[in-house]
Amino acid sequence: MAFDVDNLALVGGVKGSTPQIWAYQTNDAIATVDGAGYFDNGATTNTGMRGLMVAGDLIYIVGTADTVKTFGLLVVNSVASGIIDVSSATLLGTIDSD
Repeated sequence: MAFDVDNLALVGGVKGSTPQIWAYQTNDAIATVDGAGYFDNGATTNTGMRGLMVAGDLIYIVGTADTVKTFGLLVVNSVASGIIDVSSATLLGTIDSD
């Protein structure tokens, strides 16, 4: 599946002043979402996010691949050469000891 801007929301922050915080839910696996170019469909298709996301922004991800919800946090590493590159996901809430 590809990036769907309708599943992305700006939660807070101010572009260029403080890190923006985004929330995104997808049926894709988090390993797919954290690939370079996911949020702008690579250099071939500009989804409009190149002008909105900047290095240092945080993206909270909820992935529902195979009907199993996984949660993660990404950091926008760069927006260069028409590609939004994010960090590998830091998984959240994966351990439940009770």
